[in-house]
Amino acid sequence: MSRSLVFSETVPVLETERLILRGHRAEDFADCFALWTNPEVTRFIGGKPSTQEEVWARLLRYAGHWALLRFGYWVITEKETDRFMGEVGFADFRREIEPSLDGVPEIGWVLAPHSHGRGYATEAARAALAWGEKHFGPVRTACIIAPENAPSIRVAEKCGYREWQHTTYKGNPTIMFVR
Repeated sequence: MSRSLVFSETVPVLETERLILRGHRAEDFADCFALWTNPEVTRFIGGKPSTQEEVWARLLRYAGHWALLRFGYWVITEKETDRFMGEVGFADFRREIEPSLDGVPEIGWVLAPHSHGRGYATEAARAALAWGEKHFGPVRTACIIAPENAPSIRVAEKCGYREWQHTTYKGNPTIMFVR
């Protein structure tokens, strides 16, 4: 049994009507690399495609969240085909942002272009939120979204998030949402 398979078994598996959310594995690197190097995906998240090194560091950061904090990101796969659809989860990124998100679980989602417009982001985020409500209890959660990213703003609103604050992150306009 591979090490990554053993680790991914410590991450809870969530199922929805059409999706499976599971822990990342080293074998997911190719799909993650394709996701994070796609300009359509990254235009609202960092503004430029990631490098191989940055994608690998992201994958390790996801594993580290689960190992150290007992929460993190999941890989989203389509239940029927096992096709990689994207990622969703909670993080503590220790962002240098005002107002501070320290101690507030921050949810995020990113989907591959082939899965856009099918309701997968909302379905995956709702599954993560249901898990989060059990794991974190009745606490405030947050997300940050670029003002131009209308599809993600719609997902946030469908999941019960409301606009809280306009701010900047790494010099770019950002909207904080809370739930």
